[in-house]
Amino acid sequence: MSPTPPPAHDVTRLLLELQRGSADASDQLIPLVYAELHDLAAHYMRNERSEHTLQPTALVHEAYMRLVDQRGASWQNRSHFYGVAAQAMRRILVDHARRKRAAKREGGQRVTLDANLDIAGPIERSLDLIALDDALHKLASVEPRYARVVELRFFGGLEVDQVAEAMQVSPATVKRDWTFAKAFLQRELDA
Repeated sequence: MSPTPPPAHDVTRLLLELQRGSADASDQLIPLVYAELHDLAAHYMRNERSEHTLQPTALVHEAYMRLVDQRGASWQNRSHFYGVAAQAMRRILVDHARRKRAAKREGGQRVTLDANLDIAGPIERSLDLIALDDALHKLASVEPRYARVVELRFFGGLEVDQVAEAMQVSPATVKRDWTFAKAFLQRELDA
């Protein structure tokens, strides 16, 4: 079982200090967010093939380095940070899958969509991570907010209320966007 998440105000305070250039904010932040980031990475890796060369710890480290090295990042709050972390992890995995595909010239990396998120319906379904990324890019070209909801809900593991807070919209808006996004992605992945 994971430790209790740190208070949101502690993480938010350190994120603000980090963007102001505080030298030790990063050192203070990592122990607060590491467990949650590792849980998120482990969630991603459970959906990857068993012989995947990335491990959750390596995924966390690479994503964290990308996050804290961002110049001019404007962290709104803890939910925003974890949403961006989820997006960074997704990009790392997709880049990794593209490199593997290019090296092997065969099918893409497979990922299983969790049944509890109900994108693929009640039955777990394995699909190509690159195809999912391509479908998300198409969705973003139609409606960027819907794609962001998917990133935060599916990849970030955030609940509707957390997504609403991070995006500064109502929970009802998130639910509507989520419903449309799932239908769009399902249609794209079935095509």
